[in-house]
Amino acid sequence: VQLQASGGGLVQAGKSLRLACVASGDIFNINDMGWYRQAAGYQRELVATITSGGWTNYADSVKGRFTISRDNAKMTMYLQMNSLKPDDTDVYYCKAEVKPANGKFYEDLWGQGTQVTVSS
Repeated sequence: VQLQASGGGLVQAGKSLRLACVASGDIFNINDMGWYRQAAGYQRELVATITSGGWTNYADSVKGRFTISRDNAKMTMYLQMNSLKPDDTDVYYCKAEVKPANGKFYEDLWGQGTQVTVSS
């Protein structure tokens, strides 16, 4: 069971990027999912979360610019990032609460991270 994040890259300020996070493996169910970001030397911080029912929560710094969504049938989560700023430059990680098919409990899984760089 693993998460695979993709979609990062280098863009100019004001442009958009769409990140994707795909869960794979023998999974029974996925609860909450979320995107986090981390700059070198800093703590990882929450960007946005989404419940299995679609309720969302955003960091104040991205409200109105970023949109989190998920496709439960595809076990995939997205982060649409618009009006990007240089301050959004970070490594973005996805996280999911996953119950494996052969497990009794939910466990937190992290993706490998994808670099987002926004130039001014």
